[in-house]
Amino acid sequence: MKSFELVVERIILSSRWILVAFYVGLALALAIYAVAFGYKFLKIAGGVFILDESEMILAMLGLIDAALVASLIVMVMISGYENFVSRFDEAEADISFIGKLDAGSLKIKVASSIVAISSIHLLQVFLNTEQYTDSKIMWLTAMHLAFVVSAVMLGILEQLTKKSEAAPKPGDDMIRRRA
Repeated sequence: MKSFELVVERIILSSRWILVAFYVGLALALAIYAVAFGYKFLKIAGGVFILDESEMILAMLGLIDAALVASLIVMVMISGYENFVSRFDEAEADISFIGKLDAGSLKIKVASSIVAISSIHLLQVFLNTEQYTDSKIMWLTAMHLAFVVSAVMLGILEQLTKKSEAAPKPGDDMIRRRA
């Protein structure tokens, strides 16, 4: 029975390598998104003397939005691989944040990125209100506020978790006295 348990445990632990397919897929998606970003940039650059100020602001917000989405993809790929699959060996010297994004801080960074992306999208909507109904603007604002509240709640929960992990546990004082 013990050998069966060991086989099951090995299978479960090895299954984490299946996640690599997702991270490689995200890397390929990032490459495709970079091509789309380049195309969007060239369209904007070609219209630099044609677009008026508000159209240019909307176009720049679209580029910023794309950069935030791309950063979010990179953050999820790197921290997900580092936290769930394997540690990066050579890259730690080159990239200072590797190993510092645990699951809790990743959730907060992802939530913050989603709020930033939602903010930019909502700003684009507000700069283009004539293309949207009041009802749609209301729902987009409500969704944005839901993202903000979720991000704040995640931050509060992360702080509470860190405080409870750092707080002395009952009996810790006795253990220190004996040592």
